[in-house]
Amino acid sequence: MTPEVTDLLTEVCHSLDHEIKGVSTAERIRTGFEIAIVGAPNVGKSTLLNALAGRKAAITSEIAGTTRDVIEVRMDIHGMPVTLLDTAGVRETDDYVEGLGIDLALERANNADLVVVLSEDYSLPVGIFASDDVLLYRPKVDSGAAERGVSGVTGNGIDALLADISTRLQKKTANVGIATRERHRVSLVNARQYLESASTLLSYGPDRYEFCVAEIHAAVVALDSLIGRIDVESVLDEIFSSFCLGK
Repeated sequence: MTPEVTDLLTEVCHSLDHEIKGVSTAERIRTGFEIAIVGAPNVGKSTLLNALAGRKAAITSEIAGTTRDVIEVRMDIHGMPVTLLDTAGVRETDDYVEGLGIDLALERANNADLVVVLSEDYSLPVGIFASDDVLLYRPKVDSGAAERGVSGVTGNGIDALLADISTRLQKKTANVGIATRERHRVSLVNARQYLESASTLLSYGPDRYEFCVAEIHAAVVALDSLIGRIDVESVLDEIFSSFCLGK
């Protein structure tokens, strides 16, 4: 029956969506998740980066706007590879070069897997939007148990920040499936497009069933490289037996 086939195609598309999403995460597991450190100038971003990296990877200065480019440091956080990004301080400026650095900072932050925002009043910089991937911390909290406070100078709150980052990254890795390579993603995307087309054709009624068969056949072929050689005709016979029952 057509509703049953439609439900079947929808269920397969949802499964493919899960696998497609998992491919990018699998790639991150191999190459490293990107974590951007963002905040106003002279708020302690470079100092925090150095503390997390365990070495002086970025220049620190009392002069606001020292960081103009994005500084990248690769490290391991609780067994997961990451790349920390120290970015230019976000503020309004008439300095052309500093403005370029701020634009780059926002671009890299918005494309990063996680964003650690250092803010003395817990507000977000212009261009950064609240989400589950944004971790908001108060900087330069050198001691005590202030809520979400951290200091790159004394190390206060560093362990809590690392645990927070680790928890967020572990949630991201939960959607990794059997597909782990770019060629897998391409096959999955192609298969999903064919199945979506098949669903559309199916809604037009029996006159389009033949074209629907062709789209499902193409989807199976697209997935063949992932699951090995299968009997395409058997799959089609099983699906279209429902059509026969619905007539």
